[in-house]
Amino acid sequence: MNPVEVTSGESPIILAISHTGFHIPADIETRLNGVGLELADTDWHVEQLYSGLLPGASIVRAMFHRYVIDANRGPFGNSLYPGQNTTGLCPLTDFDGRSIYRPGHEPNAAEIQRRLEDFHEPYHAALSVEIEQAVQRFGVAIVYDCHSIRSRISYLFEGRLPDLNIGTNGGITCDSEIEKLVSNICGTASDFTSITNGRFKGGWTTRLYGQPHENVHTIQMELAQSTYMHEHPPWDYNKEKASRLREVLSEILNSLEQLALSGNL
Repeated sequence: MNPVEVTSGESPIILAISHTGFHIPADIETRLNGVGLELADTDWHVEQLYSGLLPGASIVRAMFHRYVIDANRGPFGNSLYPGQNTTGLCPLTDFDGRSIYRPGHEPNAAEIQRRLEDFHEPYHAALSVEIEQAVQRFGVAIVYDCHSIRSRISYLFEGRLPDLNIGTNGGITCDSEIEKLVSNICGTASDFTSITNGRFKGGWTTRLYGQPHENVHTIQMELAQSTYMHEHPPWDYNKEKASRLREVLSEILNSLEQLALSGNL
């Protein structure tokens, strides 16, 4: 199984999709408990949600599940949100704080290193190639980091999450025009609520690659799953809901491409 699926496009926009894969090696799967085997923390249907919205965009998609290793966490396991509940590089709990491994079967340091080499590094190597090619061809790259999460998870945040959660790590991972453009589109989408740099300010991918002074801009979109699917097993995609959301996402991606090609970044 190739750990990463790459579609090289003809656009300065790169869609990074790190949490929709389902592959779990057999030797890991047999050590997961019932909670882990539910795979509830998947970014369900995100690849389908974005499909065809910007036909020329490059897409880098991890094919392994985040319970194997989280491609949106740094290799040293540093917390992205110090002082707040979160999950780590090789998660030991789900988003509700419940253990996902059978007792005594958690990965040790040597195994985490193997997972880094077999899964995490290939994903980021592929993403780096697409970024470099976009900069060479267009003079600029915009990495749009695609995520989704259940709208209510008390272990991670209070109350209900806004529908559209934009992250730029406080405005430092992209040009201010990019943040303003996306925030304005989301803010005027009457069917949805939105916030910029709220609970989700951008994960490791957004923070690592966002180097505006080197013409690489990154922005994360964390969607509340209630906007396009049923938030309970079997996690069905809701075409009617999704169609309304896809209109907003299409406007975002096409507007970002126009901005990138305008020479104003």
